[in-house]
Order: sequence, then C-alpha cells, then structure tokens
Amino acid sequence: MPATARRNPRGTQGARPAAPRGGTGLARPRGPGGPRKLYEQLRKAWDRPLTAYYVILGSALLIIGLGLVMVYSASMIKALQLDLVSSYFFRKQFLAASMGAVLLFAASRMPVKLHRALSYPLLAGTVFLMALVQVPGIGHAVNGNQNWISIGGPFQLQPSEFGKLALILWGADLLARKQDKHLLAQWKHMLVPLVPVAFMLLGLIMLGGDMGTAIILTAILFGLLWLAGAPTRLFAGVLAFAGFLGFVLVKTSSNRMARLDCVLSTEMGPEGQCQQAVHGIYALASGGWFGSGLGASVEKWGQLPEPHNDFIFAITGEELGLAGTLSVLALFAALGYAGIRVAGRTEDPFVRYAAGGVTTWIMAQATINIGAVLGLLPIAGVPLPLFSYGGSALLPTMFAVGLLIAFARDDPAARAALAMRRPGTRWKTMRRRVTKRPSGER
Repeated sequence: MPATARRNPRGTQGARPAAPRGGTGLARPRGPGGPRKLYEQLRKAWDRPLTAYYVILGSALLIIGLGLVMVYSASMIKALQLDLVSSYFFRKQFLAASMGAVLLFAASRMPVKLHRALSYPLLAGTVFLMALVQVPGIGHAVNGNQNWISIGGPFQLQPSEFGKLALILWGADLLARKQDKHLLAQWKHMLVPLVPVAFMLLGLIMLGGDMGTAIILTAILFGLLWLAGAPTRLFAGVLAFAGFLGFVLVKTSSNRMARLDCVLSTEMGPEGQCQQAVHGIYALASGGWFGSGLGASVEKWGQLPEPHNDFIFAITGEELGLAGTLSVLALFAALGYAGIRVAGRTEDPFVRYAAGGVTTWIMAQATINIGAVLGLLPIAGVPLPLFSYGGSALLPTMFAVGLLIAFARDDPAARAALAMRRPGTRWKTMRRRVTKRPSGER
C-alpha cells in the first residue's frame, strides 16, 4: 500500500491542503482595524485601575513645569523694569512650587479620615485670616483689591485662595455626613449651613473687591449642590439670586463695567481702554502655528500688563504658538476628565463631593482665565491654575491635586494594582500560582 494511503486512509477528501511557501496564499483574516480598533485599545487603557492616578499626576506636573518655564520667560522684562534681577519672579515661583510639592505629596499620602478632620480647622483659620485682611495696617491692597497680608519681606499671602480649598473640604464633609443620615432629601438640610457659610466667605471676599475669586467660590458652591442632587428649582433659585447679586455688583462699579465693555473688543479706546484685552488678542494672533520662540515675545515689553500672571496664556500663545496653547488645553482637559472619573467611580460620598469640588474649581478657574484672554469673557483677574505666577494660588491648588491623587489611590482596584507593583510582591504571587509538573513533562 502506498505511503500516502496509509497516512490518509479516508482518501483525499479529508486531507488538508499544504500551506503555500512563497507568501502567495491568502492572508489570514484579522480582527477589525482602523479607528474602531484604536478606540477599543484606548477604552481598555482608560479602564485600567491606575489610569486616573497617572493622568492626574502626569498632567499636573506637566502644567506646573511648563508654567515655571513660561513664568521665567514672561516675567524677565517686568523684573528688569522694576530694577530687579531677571529671575526674581521665577525664583519666588520655584520656591512656591517646591513648597507646593511637599503639600502635594503630603495630601496624596493622607488617609481620607485625616482630610475630613482637617476641614474644620482649615475653615476656621481661613475665615480668621480673611477677616484679618480688612484690619487697617495688616491687610494690603494690590491692584485695588484689599485681599493680601504681608508675611515678611517680599512675600504676601492671599487668604481667599485658601478659602476655595476650605469650602470644598468642609462642604464635602458636611454633605457626606448628611447623606449618611438620609437628610439631603430635605432642602433645608441641603442648604443650611452650606449656603450661609459660603455667603459669609463671599462677603469677606467682596469686602476687598475681588470679584474674580468670588465667581470661583460661587462655582464651587454650585458644583457641590449639583453633586448633592439639588432639585432643578432649588438650583435655579440659587443661581438666579447669585446672578442678580452679580448684576448689581457690576452695575455699581465703573471698573467692572469697563471690563464688561471690553468683551469681544479688538481696538483700544481713545484713552487706552481695553488695553489688556486687546494686547492679549495681539499676542495670540502674532504667535501663529508654532510661535515666535521661547523668550521672543514682544507684548511682554510693556504693552501687555500682568504678562506673567493673569495673561500668561497670551504670552504662551505668542511664544509657543497654537501648538503650545492647545497643549495646555489638552493637559487641563486630561486633568479635568480624570477628576470626573475619580468622582464618578467612588462609593465614598466624601470622596465624590471633594473630588467633584476640586475638579469644578480648577476647570472653572481655567475657563474664566482663558476665556478672558481670548476676549470671550470679562477680565476677572484670576490666575491660570498651576500655571500663572503666584504662590498664594499655587499652594492650595497643588494640595487639591494631592487630594485627587489620594482619592485615585484609594480606589480598591488601584490599591490592589499598586500592591502588585511593590518589590518582591509580583514574584511571590506568581510563584504561588505555578503548579508542580511531573519530572518528565515539558
């Protein structure tokens, strides 16, 4: 009998054709590719336990690092005009960032119970300092706003910046305790004492004339009420009252009315009105796709006031172009989206309220600052979070980022993933999973 018959006794019908050797055969079918495959890969990567942790940490550090570079570039000419060394403002910002790094690390390692315990002392201390600002001889006015306290030498403290963090931590603890007792279904428990305390902080801020910080604090209050499940009519009522109060404050101040008139303005008035808004647009327009180069800004030579503070985004657009500004926007979008993920996936009500409040704070302040630079919103005088010059704004914001990192680490799946990455843990775990095979098996 032939060898082929012995190998295939059922005949040629059951034989499989040999695979062609020259690569001329048909290719094996592959899975779906293109945008759908890329979307699935990104979705799987985003669903990993540590994604939010790394996104928050990475985006925040990149924003801070790029902010330090731009503060140095934008403030050199301003420092020389004041007869200071060119790196004067950069040195102060670097010192504040170093102190903020300590706060960020400490906040990221604190347990949730300790954060809740710190909320009441932080609120009491902030209220005391904000009231101390209005005492003659202690408080100082900067650009017409009485919101500063001198702490020695060239260093000053703005307590209202810490009021944002205090309201978030205290409000989150208050709402979490009321939710545990099933009291948030009653509108009185939802509003009292959260709204009265927030209005007290707003009153102390408005005594100094700082409208921008008051707007951010109001946004934080609305964010907490939204997360607490405030009904639409109640939310609309508080919003209407805040809108009416803001309208009255704007109408009774010529300075605020002048800022409102500069929205969408592209030309300065006969007496130099809207100079800051117009030159901010000029800086962005002259940047082009990739900018004029780091340090080569023209507007920072005196045409644009506050180039290293409120309008640092305009200098970024002039020196780094559209690519630089879009990179900054992408980093803020990643930070905000990761904050939303942390708030949405937790089962701890305090973590949900605190993470949502911090995300609302950073995103609202970034939107107001960038909107003012683009000429779409009135100039509110608020810095770009983690990016602009100012230690009083940088320190509490970095502590708030540490809060988000701590909450992202506190997720059970994230804790398990971090435990697996400790030295020796992965090897021991894998060794226990290996089953002993017979001696002759391969």
